[in-house]
Amino acid sequence: MAIIVNVDVMLARRKMSSGELAEKVGISPANLSILKTGKAKAIRFSTLSSLCDALACQPADLLEYAPDES
Repeated sequence: MAIIVNVDVMLARRKMSSGELAEKVGISPANLSILKTGKAKAIRFSTLSSLCDALACQPADLLEYAPDES
């Protein structure tokens, strides 16, 4: 996939657990895991906004575009 999700990088920088982030954002740990592993097909802007608020970051810190090599 051409979109890379860097939630785990921001979690490490903020020294926060996945469970703590899921609680702050208001999503299930399972849904956060799907997002972190890049298996999510979409993300709501409200969820992205909540993630940025909880991690004190910008959307570009969480999402990165890398073109496919094909």
